[in-house]
Amino acid sequence: MSAQISLPLAGYAGWAFLKRTQAQQMATLAKAPDQVRAETYFREKIGGIDTAEQLVADRRLLSVALGAFGLSDDINNRYFLRKVLESDTLQGDSLANKLSDKRYADLANAFGFGTFTTPRNKLSDFADRIIAQYRQQGFETAVGDQSASMRIALYAERELPDLAQSSDSETTKWFKVIGSEPLRNMFQTLFALPSSFGALDIDQQVATLRKRSKSLLGSPDLSQFAKPEVLEKTVRRYLLQAQIAEGSNGTSPASAALQLLQARQGSLSLRL
Repeated sequence: MSAQISLPLAGYAGWAFLKRTQAQQMATLAKAPDQVRAETYFREKIGGIDTAEQLVADRRLLSVALGAFGLSDDINNRYFLRKVLESDTLQGDSLANKLSDKRYADLANAFGFGTFTTPRNKLSDFADRIIAQYRQQGFETAVGDQSASMRIALYAERELPDLAQSSDSETTKWFKVIGSEPLRNMFQTLFALPSSFGALDIDQQVATLRKRSKSLLGSPDLSQFAKPEVLEKTVRRYLLQAQIAEGSNGTSPASAALQLLQARQGSLSLRL
């Protein structure tokens, strides 16, 4: 996107400003000429796509599709993307489901080329839903250009409620936090854990996170983030901690996580 967001303040004050102006700033980004062209083309053409092969062959359509799931860096991996999109997401051993990065399964499920006789891009509201995600991802990217910690906060605000309400066990939910660089970074910063924390045995990491969560947030379970007030309190504390760390270190502890969030994350890494 050619337009930039306005973020005049740092820390939680900046976050409050960002949330207060988010709708307006997203609307401004959506008016950028390149954004308008991309959305118009997607609306006009996506309903005519019948197969994953056709989608990956159209770079302009693929760019929006990948952008909606934060996978823009995969734009040149057409063979891999075709195989992902052709995955039957109802089968646990399909390629999309085996990949450790769940965004690939989300992408495959959204289109349904390998799952349904008629793919979901034929639905009347499909373009609207994908474009809404595309705009949200674009906004988060623009925020990240100015503040790594605020982009991670936006990511957590979007991902934690879904994780909280999933049918996974609480231990599995924490495993997923550890496996997500942005979320792991957020909790590590929030709980003031040392950089060596990631070297601990994964069961020890979970035990530590649950203990710190109970002490600081009132519950060891991630299901608590289904409550908006808990999520808001957690994001506020994270941003305050991140600001303190930035002030003392001179660099943001979220920078490494942001780099991994922006890059393609482990496309060939399989779940155990």
